[in-house]
Amino acid sequence: MKCDVLILGGGGAGIAAAVSAARAGAHTVLVERHGALGGMATAALVHSVCGLYLLRTEPGALLANRGLPEEFASRLVRAGASAGPVRMGRLDVLPHSPPGFAAVADALTAECKELDVRLHTELFAAHGSGSVEAVELFCRGTRMTLEPRVIVDASGDAVLASLAGAGTEQAESIHLQRPAFIFALHTAEVVALGDEGRIHIAHQIAEAVRDGRLDRGALGAQFRTTGRGSEVYVTVDLAGSENFDPNSPAHLSALERTGRKIAVELFSFLRANHAAFARAELAAFPARVGIRESRRVRGEITITADNVLHGTETPDVVALGTWPMELREKATGPRWRFPDDNRPTQIPLGALKAAGVDNSWTAGRCISCVHEAQAALRVIGTCFATGQAAGIAAAWQAKHGRPPTAADVRAQIETLNGGETWL
Repeated sequence: MKCDVLILGGGGAGIAAAVSAARAGAHTVLVERHGALGGMATAALVHSVCGLYLLRTEPGALLANRGLPEEFASRLVRAGASAGPVRMGRLDVLPHSPPGFAAVADALTAECKELDVRLHTELFAAHGSGSVEAVELFCRGTRMTLEPRVIVDASGDAVLASLAGAGTEQAESIHLQRPAFIFALHTAEVVALGDEGRIHIAHQIAEAVRDGRLDRGALGAQFRTTGRGSEVYVTVDLAGSENFDPNSPAHLSALERTGRKIAVELFSFLRANHAAFARAELAAFPARVGIRESRRVRGEITITADNVLHGTETPDVVALGTWPMELREKATGPRWRFPDDNRPTQIPLGALKAAGVDNSWTAGRCISCVHEAQAALRVIGTCFATGQAAGIAAAWQAKHGRPPTAADVRAQIETLNGGETWL
């Protein structure tokens, strides 16, 4: 089987890349290992889209990137999967229903005649020297060979880029952003979970950890009501082993089991000790733990921490990152670093182009950046924006036989956006 563009990974970055490439006229194949599109937003129950809106002191959410990021957010609202943006401290986010996110992704991709979506499909080999000539896919005992002209790695873990021979980087275990285990409860008394209620719960959990009644991993648990009846999402940041590798099957297996164990113990404790959870029930576990950071592709340009903190301007910008550095290296919660004057991070095209592999692009949390910059660029809203740019770049290269310039990508975003400016 042949195609113009192969996208690996059906999260926010992969969806945006696939739809953008297909709308640009490229025969596109989107490969996703789970049974639903959405990535972290569905499989890991990440229930808020961060990084969609400009950082602002004033109230009122303003979208940062036009095109697919704006369209997907609008579709979530129209489908009833989101009530619109909400202000959380200094930040605007878009809460959503994970099932609704998956349904919107299905509808959006189904409209693209040039797009072939392959769910329950894994990549296990890539062939070629200096470029990807063929990949091997696997689904339930069936092997398939695909010959793409151009590839986009939106796997989050740089899986395709790594197999293709592109250079990758990964922070030391002690510095990696901690994975998140998110689970859902229902039949909770949500009116009791305001600011004071959450503080009281945090104190109860801390006392139980000190007394040995709860695992230390329960510290820092965050509770968020959804506005959908009695539903509550609980997020726990997990610690891996001393030499934790988020690409290791043994370490991932241990992480999943630990997350479920902490969730069950925490649920039982809350139900026995807090009136708001006296009638609560476990509603859902995630299909997978939420990995915040693993491998990153080494690109032609690497985004630095200074680029994020100072909003460094570049003529090659193709997407904007608008989330502060959210460093989650410890279980006690995030450490925030906001950019000067709330400036957006200008993401250059070279940060999406894998160095050393002629026909390889990347999008999402594994784009070319340092560890600190990745803490700001890994969020779903930025994944939409980089996915859109990478998909357009890949379609352009498949058609013209050469990589585009940043101006080419920006012009195509404007074209697909009905002529409106790309920002």
